[in-house]
Amino acid sequence: MDCKSFYGARQRTYLALVPENSQDSDGELSDDDPIEDPDFQPNFADDSDESCFDVSLDEDAPSTSRSNKLLRKMSKKGKPILKTVPLDEAEDTLDPSSSLVPKKDTRRIWKHEDIEEFQVPDASFETPDALQSPFQYFKMLFTDEMIDHIAYHTNLYSAQELGDTIKTSPKEIEDFLAILLFMGVFNFPSLEDYWHHESRFSVIADIMPKKRFQLFRRFIHFSDNQQHKGWQSPSIYCVLPSKFICEEEQMLPLGAKVVTTLCQTITQPRLSVVFCDNYFTSFKLVQHLDTSLGVKCIGTVRPNRTGGATLMTDKELMKRGRRAFDYRSAEGVIAVKWFDNKCVNLLSNASGIMPLSTVKHWSKESKAKVMIPCPSLIPAYNEHMGGIDLSDMLVHLYKTPAKSTRWYLPLFGYMLDLSIANSWLVYKRECGQLNQKPITLKRFRLAVAPSQPQPDVRYDCFGHWPLHFDKRGRCNYCPKGVSRWKCQKCNVFLCLNASQECFAVYHQKI
Repeated sequence: MDCKSFYGARQRTYLALVPENSQDSDGELSDDDPIEDPDFQPNFADDSDESCFDVSLDEDAPSTSRSNKLLRKMSKKGKPILKTVPLDEAEDTLDPSSSLVPKKDTRRIWKHEDIEEFQVPDASFETPDALQSPFQYFKMLFTDEMIDHIAYHTNLYSAQELGDTIKTSPKEIEDFLAILLFMGVFNFPSLEDYWHHESRFSVIADIMPKKRFQLFRRFIHFSDNQQHKGWQSPSIYCVLPSKFICEEEQMLPLGAKVVTTLCQTITQPRLSVVFCDNYFTSFKLVQHLDTSLGVKCIGTVRPNRTGGATLMTDKELMKRGRRAFDYRSAEGVIAVKWFDNKCVNLLSNASGIMPLSTVKHWSKESKAKVMIPCPSLIPAYNEHMGGIDLSDMLVHLYKTPAKSTRWYLPLFGYMLDLSIANSWLVYKRECGQLNQKPITLKRFRLAVAPSQPQPDVRYDCFGHWPLHFDKRGRCNYCPKGVSRWKCQKCNVFLCLNASQECFAVYHQKI
């Protein structure tokens, strides 16, 4: 055994392509023709043991099995292997565009130049005639089609798991959402405490029984598992529908696909700028948003995603002191490194360096905040990324309890809370246009829950008819009452007998 074999050196196997027809040989086109090349000297050395063409091509050639054995022996010894292929197939194999031929690395040319600033028009909104109800604002974002979609796939998933559906409906899905909205405001140590007789919370317990609520938490679903296999199940395509992702977007990472899918909902993409943090931003994403959708982008970026920008190192920039920056641009995108408390990298095709802006900075010498110069994209990023911090704060004020090992349940809870926060912001903006005082986010969230009648509906003295049900429910007025009578309009159980007149007292203002 030689040293190379002992130390595990990889043996090279050469593949020689021989035309299937001898007439297809291109020997006559060789530059080493002995007639036209006077310096040609054929080598007649005896190298039969090492020759790579030691395979008989006569008609009395060995059988196929013997040929395969010979090829295997030659491959084990590291010798070249002959393979007869048609000439056109050989040309396709050696095609420069083929993946077997290494492609030349096309590097970008980065220049020390600024880019033109993208002028974004000021946002303008039409003044509404009147305010809508909080539930109507919520329905603008969390639509009826989404609720129907959840009801359909919940029944489908329960049928796949149990063999029979749980027979839910969009109305029951709205009741389930109402419970989640109430739980985000009234936080109990455990979910069972809302129905326990010692700590029963009638606002939630009267909407749905505990077992039914637990059944919904177990089988709520958003896509068909049989269409997706492996880790992709159950609903990665619910977040990123594959039919909206083109071949060019398939090459992007998951974070960039999320940004691209969300940007497709922008009504005026060529008048919009998207701001991202370093989890999403990359040179490919900035270019893809501009070329495919016309959306500009500004975002912090990790050093390995700048597209090969030849910026100064952190140590070199820190030697220049605080407020120093370096920049390079290529293909309409500028990469900036700015040193304040630490070095930060940014990519942008909407705003560059000039005109220089100012930001507030704490000065140890003067012990006060002072204005310092900085590139123009820095304050633009700080101003608009503050909206992300505000959104996160509003979402976490009253958070839906959705802890689970199934990753899509916390995502669903976040989407529900985000819909509440965004619909409240739209409501608050229209209140400012109409010079009306808005209600708080907590009151707005409680008003969205559709299973509880509003005070003006409860006391309007119109259409409150008692309906008899075979199944009993907890009285919504007295804590210990159980009744089979339910108000048709308020959709709550109320005692209605000789000893308890909760039905009449419930609809009267005291």
